[in-house]
This record gives sequence, C-alpha cells and structure tokens, in this order.
Amino acid sequence: MKVETKNASGLRLVEAGAEAEAVSLSVVVPAKDEEESLPILVQGIVDTCTGAGLPLNEIVLVDDGSRDGTWAAMTRLAETSPVVRAIRLRRNFGKATALSAGIASATGTIVITMDADLQDDPKEIPRFVELIRAGNDVVSGWKEKRNDPLSKTLPSRLFNWVTARTSGVPLHDFNCGFKAYRREVFDTVELYGELHRYVPVLAHALGYRVAELSVLHHARRFGVSKYGVARFLRGFLDLLTVMMITRYAYRPGHLFGGFGTVFFILGGGILAYLSALKLVTGASIGERPLLLFGVMVVIIGIQLLLFGLLAELVISRTPRAVETDDLVRSRAGEPR
Repeated sequence: MKVETKNASGLRLVEAGAEAEAVSLSVVVPAKDEEESLPILVQGIVDTCTGAGLPLNEIVLVDDGSRDGTWAAMTRLAETSPVVRAIRLRRNFGKATALSAGIASATGTIVITMDADLQDDPKEIPRFVELIRAGNDVVSGWKEKRNDPLSKTLPSRLFNWVTARTSGVPLHDFNCGFKAYRREVFDTVELYGELHRYVPVLAHALGYRVAELSVLHHARRFGVSKYGVARFLRGFLDLLTVMMITRYAYRPGHLFGGFGTVFFILGGGILAYLSALKLVTGASIGERPLLLFGVMVVIIGIQLLLFGLLAELVISRTPRAVETDDLVRSRAGEPR
C-alpha cells in the first residue's frame, strides 16, 4: 500500500515501503579538472551500493574538456573497475552536454547524477533510490546546509526563489547536481545548453512526479569551483526558455496574441480618446506625441497578433517533439 504525503513545499512524496520494483542503477558523473576527487568518489559509490544491496550497473564518468589528469584518472578507474566506464568530450561543452552524453550511455532503470567534487555524499544514493521506488519519477537534492561561501549561497537563494515562483515547482535547490531520475524521463526531456538545472521543471510540465530530498553537502576538498556569478545570469535567461517550452511551445499564439491584444487595445483607446477630443472640442491633435505613440502601439499590437498566428501555422506543420504516447504513464485492459 502506498502512503502519500506532502513536504513543507507541497511536493507530493510517497513514503518508503511502497511496492518494491526491480531496478538497476546507473550513476553519471560529469567532471572537469577533478583528477584527485574521482578515485575517492568512485570508491564511495561502489561501497555504498554494495553495502545497501543496490544493483549498480555502471558508473559513467564524463570528462568535459579537462586540462589536468582527469582523463588519465578515468582511464585507470575504467581499467581496474568493471562498473566504471569513461567518456571523453572533445572540448568543454558544458555540464548539460556532459550529462546528456553520460545519460545516453547509461543502461540502468534509475539514473543518478552527481558532481565529481566530493561535495555530494554517495551515502545518500539509497535514499534517492527509495523515493524513486516509492513512485516518484524525479528526486531532486536539496543542499539544506551548504558548505559554500556567501558569494555562492546568496545568489543561489535568490535564483532558486525566483525559479520556484516562476515555474510553479516548489523546489529549494534547482542548482543541486545530485538528482535521481527514472530512465524514461530522458525519453521525452532533452538536455542542451544549460537546461540541466531545469529538468525537474521540464519533467513536471510533462506530468512526471517530482520530489525533493534534503542531502548532506560537504566542503570542497580539492580544486576550485568551476562556476561564478555568470552562471546565474545565464540561468535566468534559460528560465525564460524553459517557461516558453513548458507553457507556450505548442500554443505560441496565446503568448504573442495576448501581448498583441493588450497593445492593440491600449493604442486603440489612445486613438479613440484623441478622436473624441478632436470632434468634441476641435483641439489640434496632429502635433501631439500621444498620437504617434497611439499609432505605434496599434501597429505593434497588429504585428504581434500576426506573428502569433504565423507561429501557430508553423507549429501545426512541425512534427511534435513529444508524442501522445510519451505522455501516457500506464495502461490497463488493452489487448496484448
């Protein structure tokens, strides 16, 4: 029997102890200049999965354009451990691309993603798997107690607050790389650019069940952080992309038509006011800036309306990225 609860943010959780299901586990670790951390991390993952009795299919290490000995370390680990596989990208393409390459290579029914800097604790893996087994499709980590300087934590809190309010997915930590997914999520959610942090939002929009798990967070032991304030600026731009994808990807006319209608009504109201002023009082309106403004707003409104209609025509002729069957969670009573 499943027992459903909700956390403080209203996210649906299913208590551990729900029906068990057969799982296999893949852990995907993107890395850039993490030569010293990788052996410790791999050993921690193997020890944790062995101790918890989890069927670990593979640990997929992805070298995202490292300049130190990261690839050599990955190669040694792949040669000495039967569960380690290593992938090397031609250059630094970014975390989303590295994750995409690793996930495409993963064979497990559950995919765990985590950072290579040892700030994510492998001992949390069984808890992620437990929540996935309990009925959730995506489990996002929450670094509730962060061991990072204020220069990172304060911008991150602002970013997470804005993202949660805008997206409607009440997670506390979208930037946390420690997450668990059912493999099927990536059949419909595509990673590119820097959208890796928004996978829970994209998955939620497609009807997947998203939960959150408070995880341990350690201070960095080796190297330096690869991210600065610039990632938050890029993140806000990516948020606009995600909102467009999740809300208006298949109805762009609602977005552009909505703005166009507002502009058209505003401009029409201004021109109606000036026309009435001219007819009633005989006042000169030809030299008024308000006249030019009204005409400009009406033209912008018409252009936006037409743009929205053209976008709808394009969408109607374009194959859907997500087929109807991709949105079906389960079936019953159908012929076999």
